[in-house]
Amino acid sequence: MCGIAGLHAYLDVAPPVDRAELARMNARMAARGPDGSGDWFSDDGRVGFTHRRLAIIDLSERGAQPMHSADGALTITFNGEIYNYKELKAELAAKGYRFRSDSDTEVLLQLYADRGPSMVAALRGMFAFGLWDRAKRQLLLARDPLGIKPLYYADDGWTVRFASQAKALLAGGAVSRDPDPAGIVGFHLLGSVPEPFTVWRDIRSVPAGATVLVDATGPHAPHVYYSVAQSLGRRTGIVGADEARRQLSAAVHDSVRHHLVADVPVAVFLSAGLDSGALLGTMAELGVRDPLAVTLSFAEYMGLGNDEAPLAAEIARRYGARHVVRTVDRAEFERDLPAILDAMDLPTIDGINTWFVAKAAREAGIKVALSGLGADECLGGYPSFREVPRSVHWLRPFRFVPGLGALVRRLMSSSIASGAHLHPKAAGVVQYGGDWAGAYLLRRGVYMPWELDGLLDPKLVEEGLRRLAPLSHIAAELQAGRGLSDFDRVAALETSLYMRNQLLRDADWAGMAQSIEIRVPYVDPFFLAALPPGDVLAAIKAKEAVADVPQPPLPDASRARPKTGFTTPVGRWMHDASSASGGASDIGFSSASRVWARRVWQAGWTGSAA
Repeated sequence: MCGIAGLHAYLDVAPPVDRAELARMNARMAARGPDGSGDWFSDDGRVGFTHRRLAIIDLSERGAQPMHSADGALTITFNGEIYNYKELKAELAAKGYRFRSDSDTEVLLQLYADRGPSMVAALRGMFAFGLWDRAKRQLLLARDPLGIKPLYYADDGWTVRFASQAKALLAGGAVSRDPDPAGIVGFHLLGSVPEPFTVWRDIRSVPAGATVLVDATGPHAPHVYYSVAQSLGRRTGIVGADEARRQLSAAVHDSVRHHLVADVPVAVFLSAGLDSGALLGTMAELGVRDPLAVTLSFAEYMGLGNDEAPLAAEIARRYGARHVVRTVDRAEFERDLPAILDAMDLPTIDGINTWFVAKAAREAGIKVALSGLGADECLGGYPSFREVPRSVHWLRPFRFVPGLGALVRRLMSSSIASGAHLHPKAAGVVQYGGDWAGAYLLRRGVYMPWELDGLLDPKLVEEGLRRLAPLSHIAAELQAGRGLSDFDRVAALETSLYMRNQLLRDADWAGMAQSIEIRVPYVDPFFLAALPPGDVLAAIKAKEAVADVPQPPLPDASRARPKTGFTTPVGRWMHDASSASGGASDIGFSSASRVWARRVWQAGWTGSAA
């Protein structure tokens, strides 16, 4: 896991790349790679790569980057891990390719030489990279299928720039900070910025599961090679309950085995829930001895039902793990808040828990940890798996009554403004609840579109809603799926939107700020493809069935514990601080997510503070 950046002056009349700019981009990503740093510039000065290294596989200098092919024709700067690199290396060696290192990075170079850009389809792992092909004078940007690793780029019509962090592009000094209304509106609607937008107009995200080719004409449109909905739609067939549980167990064991590939110890972030406990139990079953389990606790929760530590300790003992419990209080949160906002690459209402658990792992001397992130999205762990389909099926008939939804919204909005004790989202239930995109927005939204004029400049809101087209943006994630069950429709939306734009992005910036590589075995297209169809997962209650994946299974107390999520009291802290300063009255309905969203946005994203 590392930080990467690069520049390519693709127009002949463009000036050579600015080495000082690249150095500033590298410096902004220092925490991503404390184990080494490297630069490379092409002979003609028109291409430059930089790299920050967190050494995980092949710790020797032979694994340093940027890395070149033996003949110098290919150069790569790579962030991530390829878990099936040994299998791919064996295939390439059988074809006559020779290797000088034990790194997965060199496998990428040789695989590109063998297959060209289509090589990304063979990769199992998390990755983002820039690869320069000297003979073709082409730059290839690529990102993993589910978007675990970020990659941003900017094109000024002369030079394309890319980096692991949007803020690294800004730090270079050549990319405009002009705001992007679509990204800003997206953050206020959903609590995270929906890709490919950012909050800066000139910076875009390489979409998850896509490549971008840059040649003498500039960057081409992204080529999408993976779709979540399409992948889920391929999971068909009649599977009995016993066989479904067997498939689930086999898929978890296979994914955990691949995610343990490393030349350093691999720990686990352990909560009291089933997902991370199943990972720890599977690690033990696969032969990992004396693993380290890190649990986050909060002073405010001690002795209460939402304290993760006691049950996590029981799970750790069950599987022979060394257990570290890290307790955080409000004072530490307030001390860390400036650093948190600085490390946050795009605004988000989450990530605080990951910041502190990664901080605890760093303090324990850990570089790599497994996380249970992603299990809720693929195994049906959220209320959305019940509520969204129910909303669509019950409210669909009202969609065919012209103007009814808008009328109800206006009437209810007036009632709420007059003091009625209703959530502001209630006004949009009839208008939005009868289709998948609208019902999902109601479920996941922080603010609703009709509330934004009271928060942001109305002209910005108008342009942002027009360019983002939030309902169309959400609906697009289902277009490639054919014959999806209700379960798989929600899984596709949660995976492609909430998990990708919020949870995975937060895991990256918060983990990398502490120089911790976070691996997510439930976020793996090979794992998803190995699962039974969604309706079968729903029938066997897969979120509960995961408790039986390891042997011995998770303790009964884990199964009986109500789902609370991996939570923090940050909402209470921010609400108290806002109320003390008189700020709560400025934001209307003061849910924790809304309070935190306003605090994050006030950090000055499109000004110099970013």
